[in-house]
Amino acid sequence: MTTQLTLKNLIIAGLVGEIVFEAYAWLVSPALFGVALSPTNLVVALGQIVFGASLPHWAGFAIHATIGSIGFAVFVWLTHLVTKTNLILSGVIAGLALWFIAQGLLAPVVGRSFMMGFGAYTQSSFIGHVGMTTVMAIVLSMLSRFRAPKTA
Repeated sequence: MTTQLTLKNLIIAGLVGEIVFEAYAWLVSPALFGVALSPTNLVVALGQIVFGASLPHWAGFAIHATIGSIGFAVFVWLTHLVTKTNLILSGVIAGLALWFIAQGLLAPVVGRSFMMGFGAYTQSSFIGHVGMTTVMAIVLSMLSRFRAPKTA
């Protein structure tokens, strides 16, 4: 089965995934892990280190939401193309990779320990990243099944 991809489908899947992530980060994660996920802090810190720019919190959030909704959806699709796995498994693989990048590579850049010591934040971040990209993959899979009717 070939999967039809449109920019519209990527945007819809990305937005749905990002909304699910934010709801999880602020509502579910504190109840389950005792921490709210705030990747905005990572973006603000990276902006300071890499560009020497002091970003306001709202700008860090906007950057993360944009990267999360568009960039992560594209990453799910690229993972699907490269691995030749179905979209759902591609979403899980993409989430694992993005979680490792955030916690294992970027967090140490801003002065945190590798994988932030595998504590509650890192565990919750795992669920957040894998959950978000899996939701994106599910939405992409559902949307790709709806094809426009052929016109004569």
